[in-house]
Amino acid sequence: QVHLVESGGGLVQAGGSLRLSCAASYSVYAMGWFRQAPGKEREFVVAIDYEGEKIYYADSVKGRFTISRDNAKNAVYLQMNSLKPEDTAVYYCAKSIYRTLINSKTADRYDYWGQGTQVTVSS
Repeated sequence: QVHLVESGGGLVQAGGSLRLSCAASYSVYAMGWFRQAPGKEREFVVAIDYEGEKIYYADSVKGRFTISRDNAKNAVYLQMNSLKPEDTAVYYCAKSIYRTLINSKTADRYDYWGQGTQVTVSS
């Protein structure tokens, strides 16, 4: 059993920044962030392999968001800059079933999820 707890969400104006954190009970796998806006399906945001060497970003966040991880702390971070109103969503941290990035944009490749943290970007 792996427990994931996200934190760092909140309300920010467009153009602002937030840093999300995900604390895991243990982490020897690739990790990902997904988000779900009201009335929309959950969508992939970014994934990072266990070594932190390979990263995949969704085109919608590339150049604005940065994922990182600290395996000594079993933590994954998502730095979000230049936020837009369309970034408003509940953000979820998830543990992949793989150590590497295999089909990492697909939600069914993740077996444990956090409870989510709300990010609201006002215009």
